[in-house]
Amino acid sequence: MQRPLADEIRPKTLDEVVGQRHLLSPGAVLRRLIDSGTEANMVFYGPSGTGKTTIANIIAKRTRKALYHLNATTASLSDIKAIIADVDTMLAPNGILLYLDEIQYFNKKQQQSLLEFLENGKITMIASTTENPYFYIYNALLSRSTVFEFKPLTAEETRPAVERALKIEQQRSDLPFRWEDTVPNTVAAACGGDVRKAVTAVELLYQSAKPKDGVLYVTSEDALQLAQRSAMRYDRDGDEHYDLLSALQKSIRGSDPDAAVYYLGRLLVAGDLLSPCRRLLVIASEDIGLAYPQAIAITKACVDAAVQLGLPEARLPLAEAAILLATAPKSNASHNAIIAAMEDIQRGAMGSIPRHLQNVHADSAGQEREQGYLYPHMFPHHYVKQRYLPEELGEKHYYEYGDNKTEQAAKRYWDEIKKG
Repeated sequence: MQRPLADEIRPKTLDEVVGQRHLLSPGAVLRRLIDSGTEANMVFYGPSGTGKTTIANIIAKRTRKALYHLNATTASLSDIKAIIADVDTMLAPNGILLYLDEIQYFNKKQQQSLLEFLENGKITMIASTTENPYFYIYNALLSRSTVFEFKPLTAEETRPAVERALKIEQQRSDLPFRWEDTVPNTVAAACGGDVRKAVTAVELLYQSAKPKDGVLYVTSEDALQLAQRSAMRYDRDGDEHYDLLSALQKSIRGSDPDAAVYYLGRLLVAGDLLSPCRRLLVIASEDIGLAYPQAIAITKACVDAAVQLGLPEARLPLAEAAILLATAPKSNASHNAIIAAMEDIQRGAMGSIPRHLQNVHADSAGQEREQGYLYPHMFPHHYVKQRYLPEELGEKHYYEYGDNKTEQAAKRYWDEIKKG
């Protein structure tokens, strides 16, 4: 029985690993650590299929320690205790190298059970995670480890692995196996920087190839059909979800309509309708705000239309909203004002509501005038000077007019009235 192609193609040396030049090129820190044989606790962080497990296996082959492999999605505390029980025994006379995959699924107690043995060096840990370790790994464990970030591979970096996989299948095939010249590029571009996914696509291409005139032949169209949407890295509970929403908001805030519709498109292609709807409403208030007050109403109308239409037509009103917001004048003055006010309140700056602002029902019937409240509509321009903030806050200012046409017009209007 043939080995799975992913196992067959897995690199045996660091020089065979594709991508991750920032970690593995001569002189890079991780490369120097591995070449010198230094046994350090490490956390490999990055998307799947970027070489984390491969490099951990290469490190394991260079150590004299006993290798144990746990996947945190299925491992329990008893599994950890069983490994710890082998410390200082004939099974692990030189210590243990523990490769812990998907460490983000371990709870605090499971992670803490390793601390003592990491500190005395009897266990060396290499952990991998697809999520941000600073959010999912407890500080005590993180402080004893060095974090290395693995990045998605480019199509150019992935292509050699695809070509190698095709040649292996060619060598293993009973029939001649050939492919269009564009197939390696097509697969490499469609895999989204995931080498494992690219190799799996090659394996499926070979298995699905139809013989013609005694030859198995694969076209770029075949490759596209197998790899469709595989370039989308998306997990609604993962970092990529929030990275896309962040990129959408920052692109709109930066007034780049092209980037805005691109990141919106990535969310919609992944089938996520609710998240961009909510984020666009936030952006309309946080980043456009009073510079274009109608933006929130227009965005709400677009969001309502999108929800009613559903995908795929929802892309139309949402694209309209994204481009409108990206090209609109910007102001975060109202955002800054409410944040500053709430920070003061949370610090205890409550103060007493001025007597003349309190509910008239607090007074006896007919005694409303005793409050001293001045009714602005009875004065010119519907304005009269009186105190509204609690006395304890002094002359505190939370709102500063933005430097846009709308807010500056309001500022000029009120400056003229209030100086009189």
